[in-house]
Amino acid sequence: MSIPLLDYKPTSQNSRVEGYEVGRDDQPRIYSTESLLSPSAMGELIDAAYRQIFFYAFKSDREPFLESQLRDGQITVRDFIRGLLLSETYDNSFYSKNNNYRFVEQCVQRVLGRDVYNEREKIAWSIVIGTKGKEGFIDELLGSEEYIENFGYDIVPYQRRRVLPSRDEGERPFNITSPRYDGYYRAILGFPQIIWQSEVRRYIPQEKKSTAGNPALYLDMARSLPNRANTPSRVSAMNISLDKVPYRKTTGR
Repeated sequence: MSIPLLDYKPTSQNSRVEGYEVGRDDQPRIYSTESLLSPSAMGELIDAAYRQIFFYAFKSDREPFLESQLRDGQITVRDFIRGLLLSETYDNSFYSKNNNYRFVEQCVQRVLGRDVYNEREKIAWSIVIGTKGKEGFIDELLGSEEYIENFGYDIVPYQRRRVLPSRDEGERPFNITSPRYDGYYRAILGFPQIIWQSEVRRYIPQEKKSTAGNPALYLDMARSLPNRANTPSRVSAMNISLDKVPYRKTTGR
């Protein structure tokens, strides 16, 4: 008997009014197979899916078999997203490098297009991972009412803009606010590394830089030379030999 998903309340301070939002530059671009006007648009849709799930896909990270199926209409965009979430690249980059709570947070951001509401939601989805495994958890997300209502079967998931009171800009992208690796693995991999400079660098305009032959170029070198000036030695008057004292000889009369 499988454990049902725990109930959690969507807690948020955001003001949500349907149909009352003015388009602006930070609005996400929606990619859907229903609005494809050219063959190149399918390539843009596939790239958008990679950016949403992987943030960036190298050539070795791409899934050519899934791409061909999507181009031929054998699978939907939702199936393509599912294939990326179950791929080896996503497993190595997210699932293997995080605990269940962190993995839930990463998946909710990329699949449902929002941040997790609270810790109770993390616990609820982590129980699904513990009972149904990673594949069962991903199927639950993609089959949830929230996903179907917002993205359906033909739209690439995107970060849904959430307007904050007294704030003109939307939330920052998840890839900036949520690193791929957890803090434990970031420490193992040795980053981020903070390098402190021993001296402060300043900008010098080109016309003020010293040219070849300028004596100012040798000023630091001259200051670094040791001081070899001959200082007079202090000798006590008691140690002076009279034989070495010059004096004028006089002849007797």
